[in-house]
Amino acid sequence: MRSSMDDGIAADFYDFESALSDEERKILLKTRAFMHDEVKPLVNENWAAGTFPEELITKFRESGLVGLSYEGYGEHRPAVSHLLTGMMALEMSRVDASVATFFGVHTGLAMYSVHAGGSQEQRDRWLPGMAAIGAFALTEPLDGSDVAAGMGTTAERQGDTWVLNGAKRWIGNATFADHVVVWARDLADEQVKGFVVGKGTPGFVTEKIANKISLRIVENADITLTDVRVPEADRLQNVESFRDVAEVLRATRSGVAWQALGVMIGAYELALAYATEREQFGRPLAGFQLVQDLLVKSLGNITACWGMLLQLARLQDSGVFKDQHSSLAKAHVTARMREVVGWAREIFGGNGIVLDYDVARFFSDAEAIYSFEGTREMNTLIVGKAVTGESAFV
Repeated sequence: MRSSMDDGIAADFYDFESALSDEERKILLKTRAFMHDEVKPLVNENWAAGTFPEELITKFRESGLVGLSYEGYGEHRPAVSHLLTGMMALEMSRVDASVATFFGVHTGLAMYSVHAGGSQEQRDRWLPGMAAIGAFALTEPLDGSDVAAGMGTTAERQGDTWVLNGAKRWIGNATFADHVVVWARDLADEQVKGFVVGKGTPGFVTEKIANKISLRIVENADITLTDVRVPEADRLQNVESFRDVAEVLRATRSGVAWQALGVMIGAYELALAYATEREQFGRPLAGFQLVQDLLVKSLGNITACWGMLLQLARLQDSGVFKDQHSSLAKAHVTARMREVVGWAREIFGGNGIVLDYDVARFFSDAEAIYSFEGTREMNTLIVGKAVTGESAFV
């Protein structure tokens, strides 16, 4: 058995990395090196400024890490396993959750929308070139969890053109994305349709959301659509209703759970290192029982969640994956993440609120991950319906 401990993953207490094949592990190590060498030096400065380091766009395009989930696209022609893509999300979030979110919005939400909802012609047209950046516009200013029932953005067909009007909010990557997948309600049949809107399309306006306390590197935007004209050829041809949107969310929600695990691990590793180096009362913090208790509880959460996500990836790879599986993972892992980042910050004491020590960034970023891709409450209702047979949605 090959241990990842030698590569600095102190939190992999049960050696989950050994579940990867040799080829998959090479890709994971490539991801690890990219995040350490190219991303980590840029993180704190950009987090403090609330800016995205745009030089990373070119570096990601050249990295060979984009599009690995899709057979025939990207550098890796066969699609890689869900376990590897999950471990890649973990690896990215272990360094920075904002950059991991940027990557997940592009390669997960945007690319998967085209992969699952587009025709073969559309997949061939957009996916190879989506080393360019994508975004996913679903949430609206007045509709979050209830957007399926209350979507205000509309689409009206006029011959071979669709006219979109409305507004979207919290759309990651939207300020600089080359392609934005916009979901809108068709006025003719009241069903949700998907449209790929290109950068610079007249009537499509983005405005960066300022003053965030979480995922500050992510360029979330408000989008206003005023008579935005989209050709029928750019409507996702295999999307007929919100059920198709839900399919995208079902597939990507598990990635958010892996991201939450990565945040846990990043915070835990920081706390462990600090506890062994920082001395109080003439001994390292790590030598105190109460500190060890926090570290062990953190490691327990990490290990349990990692095992859960390992099996979740196996369900995905075997084709028996269901909504409730990803919902339970997202709800449970993000809740445990909140505990771990809190304990990690506690170990740092006053230094835990200073960006220089990194843990404050993990602590803050966890709040956004806890809420997006379905709140804990909404995911609980999905799982609750599955286990009881009764719907508690109102």
